[in-house]
Amino acid sequence: MEFLNNFVLPQSAEHIELLHYMLLILLFLFIPFISIVFGGTILSIIYDKKGSKENSDYHSRLAKEIIEITTINKSVGFILGVAPVFTAIIIYSQLLHNSEITNLNYLVLALLSVTVALIFIYSYRYSLSFNNIFTSISKKDLSDRIVLEDVNKLSDESHRISKKAGIFGVVFLFIGLWFFVTAITIPSVYTNWNADSFIVGMFSWDVVSRFIFYLFFALTLTGGMILFTFLEDEKKKRIKDEEYSLFVKQKIIRVTFYNAVFIPLFLLIILFGMPENSLTGTVFTYSIFSLILLFFGYHFLYLLTKQIKGTTAALLFFALIFSIAAFIISDQKAMMTSTKFHSAILSAEFDNYFAELKGEGIIIEINAAELYEVRCASCHKWDQKLVGPAHNDVLPKYLGNEAQLVAFIRNPVKIDPEYPPMPNPGLKPNEADAVAKYLLETYESRK
Repeated sequence: MEFLNNFVLPQSAEHIELLHYMLLILLFLFIPFISIVFGGTILSIIYDKKGSKENSDYHSRLAKEIIEITTINKSVGFILGVAPVFTAIIIYSQLLHNSEITNLNYLVLALLSVTVALIFIYSYRYSLSFNNIFTSISKKDLSDRIVLEDVNKLSDESHRISKKAGIFGVVFLFIGLWFFVTAITIPSVYTNWNADSFIVGMFSWDVVSRFIFYLFFALTLTGGMILFTFLEDEKKKRIKDEEYSLFVKQKIIRVTFYNAVFIPLFLLIILFGMPENSLTGTVFTYSIFSLILLFFGYHFLYLLTKQIKGTTAALLFFALIFSIAAFIISDQKAMMTSTKFHSAILSAEFDNYFAELKGEGIIIEINAAELYEVRCASCHKWDQKLVGPAHNDVLPKYLGNEAQLVAFIRNPVKIDPEYPPMPNPGLKPNEADAVAKYLLETYESRK
């Protein structure tokens, strides 16, 4: 991805800080959404297969509703699933500009994998809806055999797509998330990153521990969202089948609990596996805050096993959301600390670049003789009066006092009443210095 360096301009310290905040907001949007999509697709595939195998309408219905809840719609999938990864490529290309360590190759592969995965996942989602439609039609007594054959063909095709698309979607999303987690891990452990190959980087312990953490959190967060949505629908009387509602709650509470149990273990592994220079007080504080919010989530999950209430499910879901947000902040703070030396280099490069644009620090050769001919020669001669006095008459008093001559050239005042006031030649300080030096040196040589 070195070609991206050709399109990146040096960044100021303020711009680098702004990029960090933009990246933080981007991760707030992407990670919870893609986690829920990943967890929802896995659960939907499991329940759909169980429904087909056991001929269970409840499992099939739950599979369809889970994928509809977690994927929302195609537009949201693009806005929160694809656009953030593309934006992350742009941001990281600036933050790690000219760095020996880069994560852009992982991010580009993550973008491709996530895009393909979402295409398969949304195909799977809509194929489940078509399955229900074709199943309902096939149960009716159709008199037209041609129509019946077409319905059966389309039904078979829809079932085939649903079986393959879902699995392909999960596989590509699994790979895409692995690439993405590798990409965001590299800057967080920047000073200790020593993977010498692409594959070794993906299997480093820093990456694997974070990836497992995100997988468990994805399934836990998915369970929290499903419970929250189902109980809201139940409160609004959208779900009238109490037996089905109880079935859903029991299944999802169990899934949420089993996955949530392992999260603290991997969070602590990540925390104490960070380089010493990255593990600042701020990083540690946000990590502990994430852990505390997670334990609040455990409490709300326990309350749901005793009494299922919509308010408790909402508290569970938002406790999990804020927990993952606190962890993201912790990870980004670690990145800011780990890459602060590189950021200082980028800031210094920007200062030099900006100084060059303004012309500072560049020695420009001034042709004093040419300036004299253009600005002075029309009014002055060396040995005779013209518009102004002859140089040979006035320059002797400036010998050894060049600064006074420079001051006069830059801001001329009327001295001799026999001559009109000298107009300001409009010379810059360095140009006035050069002309004054030229006049005195020429006068000395003409003696």
